Amino acid sequence: MAAAVAARGCGGVWCRAWQRGAGGPAPASCGQWAAAATACNARGGAGKSGLAQWVPVVGLEIHAQISSNSKLFSGSQVQFAAPPNSLVSFFDASLPGTLPVLNRRCVEAAVMTGLALSCSINKKSLFDRKHYFYADLPAGYQITQQRVPIAVNGSLSYNLCIDNKMSQMVTKTVRIKQIQLEQDSGKSLHDDTRSQTLVDLNRAGVGLMEVVMEPDMCCGEEAAAAVRELQLILQTLGSSQAVMAEGQLRVDANVSVHRPGEPYGVRTEVKNINSIRFLAKAVDYEIQRQIEELENGGTILNETRAFDAKLGCTVPMRDKEGKQDYRFMPEPNLPPLILYDAKSLPANMNHQQVVNIDWIHERLPDLPSVKRAKLVERYGILPEHSFALLNEDGLTEFFENVVKQTQMKPKKVIGWILNVLLSYLKQHSLTVKESPVSSFLLADLLNLLEKREISSTAAKQVLAELWKGEGKTPLEIVKEKKLELIQDQKELEQICQAVIDGQENEVMAIKAGNLKVLNKLIGLVQRETQGRSNPVLVKQLLEKKLSE
Repeated sequence: MAAAVAARGCGGVWCRAWQRGAGGPAPASCGQWAAAATACNARGGAGKSGLAQWVPVVGLEIHAQISSNSKLFSGSQVQFAAPPNSLVSFFDASLPGTLPVLNRRCVEAAVMTGLALSCSINKKSLFDRKHYFYADLPAGYQITQQRVPIAVNGSLSYNLCIDNKMSQMVTKTVRIKQIQLEQDSGKSLHDDTRSQTLVDLNRAGVGLMEVVMEPDMCCGEEAAAAVRELQLILQTLGSSQAVMAEGQLRVDANVSVHRPGEPYGVRTEVKNINSIRFLAKAVDYEIQRQIEELENGGTILNETRAFDAKLGCTVPMRDKEGKQDYRFMPEPNLPPLILYDAKSLPANMNHQQVVNIDWIHERLPDLPSVKRAKLVERYGILPEHSFALLNEDGLTEFFENVVKQTQMKPKKVIGWILNVLLSYLKQHSLTVKESPVSSFLLADLLNLLEKREISSTAAKQVLAELWKGEGKTPLEIVKEKKLELIQDQKELEQICQAVIDGQENEVMAIKAGNLKVLNKLIGLVQRETQGRSNPVLVKQLLEKKLSE
């Protein structure tokens, strides 16, 4: 029996299931699923009971490493890929008699993140011990905020493409249940060849923000879009670098399915997903797995699973049927965390010794959604172009620097940056900051193009030369390669006439009304001139000669 999704969100993953059971092409977008299911049931559907509907439910728990020089409760340095166990204090190793000292920077980062996500900031929050025993957790417990976290009741708006078209977007919102401060654990390194496990405590005690999202999503595409927007917000705030490849942003996805009108189904948790692309795949696979299991008469276990990127599937890790007792208790070595705002701050209080919520709020930078709106308004670019600019670190600044230094209109500049420069960067696996072509050089090149000193074809040749990083300017390359536009109109007229004389069939087609063939003649002139002719002028000359 096929499985269709009620119209809460995406239908992308369900195409194969629909085609197997209901026949015909799958509905094109989220909103068409309910209508398609109704139509299928009306005509008898697949099987005696009609088309079974399922509602997927997805909630996320996201651990973001706080961007801080030291750990949450100790002065140990935070550094990625440092030699094993080289950044471990006595407290991190849980030696007797050591006490935690709260890192102010981590508190401010959590408050900043909470404000950016429209959360209510608790002026009094509490720390708790969460007990569990594992080799990379020396104390046998984690300090977290289970009872009263630092921020609650927020929301995150994100944009979703319809049918993978950037020009068609819908805005969705997911509720934020809470943000809590907590310690990270160490890292276990499994050596299968020697049948042993090594423990690196460099990460133990690093400050984390756990962002808990309510189960408001229904597919991998939504989950991925929400996490990507959160990642951009964290990077904009500077509260986390959020580099997933370095484990600075890790996602746990809670997934369940149920029939419309019924209670939520048994959920599974897919742990420690460290890629947005893998998150989308893991969620979609898990939804499909659960539906197929239930359709075949099976049951869903409340278990923890992992996503195997090579196989493209989730695999069981451990079951949760016997609920683990974490024996939460108040952290006896940390007093309540007290925050202030402008109204509650005592007059005689030293401002350097407290965290002022209003002071942080006043200094919040423009969030990605605001930046995108300003780019569209200021430069007249398309909304989808603003998304592309913000999705690449440093690309917005690069674009604005080029615009400042060139006479070309921003609408044309954006095409060169997104279609040409960005493709070069991706082809060579480089970041914007690593680009051998600076914003100054690209602006210089676009100025030559705007002044009609070179053609767009020649400009691409110049960019290819600039990419080699030999220190030459665009003008030097143009002169060296003799790429200047032919300014002698008589010379161009002769070349155009020669092309016309050699293409009798094309000329007849154009005179018969097939004007598209003219593009071929323009291309031939461009080839004859090695890209040194102005296509607009060439078109005018060809049209004039063909009308004679």
